[in-house]
Amino acid sequence: MGRGKIEIKRIENTTNRQVTFCKRRNGLLKKAYELSVLCDAEVALIVFSSRGRLYEYSNNNIKSTIERYKKACSDSSNTSSITEINAQYYQQESAKLRQQIQMLQNSNRHLMGDSLSSLTVKELKQLENRLERGITRIRSKKHELLLAEIEYLQKREIELENESVCLRTKIAEIERLQQANMVTGAELNAIQALTSRNFFGPHMIEGGTAYSHPDKKILHLG
Repeated sequence: MGRGKIEIKRIENTTNRQVTFCKRRNGLLKKAYELSVLCDAEVALIVFSSRGRLYEYSNNNIKSTIERYKKACSDSSNTSSITEINAQYYQQESAKLRQQIQMLQNSNRHLMGDSLSSLTVKELKQLENRLERGITRIRSKKHELLLAEIEYLQKREIELENESVCLRTKIAEIERLQQANMVTGAELNAIQALTSRNFFGPHMIEGGTAYSHPDKKILHLG
């Protein structure tokens, strides 16, 4: 039969308590050794008996292990403290930003002429002054842009006029050349037509004597 469950509570009998302590202490030391070897863990075990006797095990220097433990606990505590401080800081900043956003939203509504019932006469006067200053700056910027646009258009007008003059000059030159070519071509065509229809002999065109008989005119009709 298997062993029954033992109730975990203080053993009243002194002899039984001492026997149990020895057995479980040895088992605990054995487990600590096995853990350090099998898992390559740094293990330190300290046990004080009810009589004040010290039992310990460490696979390393037990003092350095204790110092390492203290440092780890200190780092963990500092990390926790820094996290809490950062959380508080971000909460405060978040609250400030929400308040600023609310103020800006109210200001925008006031500038649009909404939610004015909660404002006093002094606040309304301040709002009116803000709007007047804003309108003045807007008009000044608008006039500045209009003047710049007008200046640009005037320069563009001069450039276009210069381009128009150049184009008209080029067109007049082209028309003159075309007209000269057309007149010359018409004269040549007329001479060629007369020659082909034999109104004049070839020697007349060449500048020779026009008549073979002084007293007669010879006309050749085509």
